[in-house]
Amino acid sequence: MSDAPQVISGIEAMRGVGQQRAKGFWADAWSRVLKRGGARFGLVWIGVIAFFAIFAPLIANAHPWMLERLGPGGVVTSRSWPLLANLSATDWLLLIGFFVGVPWIAFGPKGLSRGQRLGMFVVAAIEAGVVVVLVPSIIAWASDAARAPWVKTFARSGGGEWTIAAVIGVGAAMVAAWIPTIESRARRVVAALAVAALSGSIAVTAGGATLINFERYMDDEAAGTVRCVWAPIPWSPQYTRSDMIAAPPGARVEELPNLASWKGTPFGARRTLLGTDALGGDVLAQMLWACRLSISIGLVSTGISVLIGVTIGSVMGYFGGWVDMILFRVVEIFMAVPVLFLLIVAAGVLPRDTYVMMAIIGLFSWTGAARFTRAEFLKLRKQEFVQAAQATGLPLRAILFRHMLPNGVTPVLVDASFGIAAAISIEATLSYLGLGPDGQASWGKLLSSATAATGTFVWWLAVFPGLAIFLSVLAYNMLGEALRDAIDPKLRKAAH
Repeated sequence: MSDAPQVISGIEAMRGVGQQRAKGFWADAWSRVLKRGGARFGLVWIGVIAFFAIFAPLIANAHPWMLERLGPGGVVTSRSWPLLANLSATDWLLLIGFFVGVPWIAFGPKGLSRGQRLGMFVVAAIEAGVVVVLVPSIIAWASDAARAPWVKTFARSGGGEWTIAAVIGVGAAMVAAWIPTIESRARRVVAALAVAALSGSIAVTAGGATLINFERYMDDEAAGTVRCVWAPIPWSPQYTRSDMIAAPPGARVEELPNLASWKGTPFGARRTLLGTDALGGDVLAQMLWACRLSISIGLVSTGISVLIGVTIGSVMGYFGGWVDMILFRVVEIFMAVPVLFLLIVAAGVLPRDTYVMMAIIGLFSWTGAARFTRAEFLKLRKQEFVQAAQATGLPLRAILFRHMLPNGVTPVLVDASFGIAAAISIEATLSYLGLGPDGQASWGKLLSSATAATGTFVWWLAVFPGLAIFLSVLAYNMLGEALRDAIDPKLRKAAH
């Protein structure tokens, strides 16, 4: 066939023959982002972190996947699945969200656009997360010894747990159904109630909140009474042994000086692929589990800050005048608060919990989003489409968030990518100082143990966690820069 261009008549050209459909704003911006090598690297690295954040409990775990009890002659008498039985509510929620959410967004109902499906998934994820966090917390609070006897009795009973889960689930479903992700209110209500029922059931019935190693597995396997199918990395992040301190990368357990007695056993054949830390914990297991803390700190805290900043900034930019003046003074007050030092103080007086850290970072880092939104809304409020919306009598909420926000949100998205990188750096800094969340694996905590306890420099405790922190922050920054260049026409012209 000839490669010569097709010749069309003037009438055919007027009818649109041979013309390509123009891309939408976001499709064009995204295609420009993907042309940047740094942005592609950032997306790949973020995808790797997200993968291990979801599947770390299945990959690095000291609970066996399957345990077979052996009778006389090696006959299997029973089977159990300890790893699945000990997954926490958060573990189940992330796994279900991945296997349900990805197909929903990609291949959901054709009557809904991909943006609507994505919006429904985000709202459902937030609703399920709130239920899974609040139900165990309220049950634990009501079961405390300091509570009244009837409160403790009610909370510790099976019916009390399900009642608490039902009340919290219905409340979360009412809020989720109110958010206009799709036009059909009935569909929103049904979807919100289904998510509440699923997440509430998981919160009540899921296993332990932490996965640790029970040495009875090793002892029974060494005695030949059980046969185990282990995870690819048969270590849990919380499991430590004093006779495995600072083992080098690749060392076999049976090669360590204090564990020669394990030679020839299944446990002795295990390897510490990235070595162990100053407490005898496996570094690779902690690295993989720390992906969950890193990505959750960044996304949740930045989500809180964007929500607050966009709301306040839109009010400032839309009304202007004395409303803008008063709220901007509030913005300046929050800008003067040093977030890192506030977190250090909070670590001494508040529970050292992941949710506390997320809340503090989110509540005191929204000023950038507020200022960007304010600037955009000050330009948009005199546009014809805004005045037309006002003339038709649309409510303020619709004018601000349905018509103006989509046209002024682009700088906020760029700022959010840098905000995620900053949140990861703050968490790593706090964990390095020993003020991070208790009982959770962290890259910063591993980095701090490079010289803290052993008295000598342990290179693998500095290289691997430090490289993970550096690449994560770099990935979000490069993605933010690519997005900024793609949506800013002035920067796009300068690049050419």
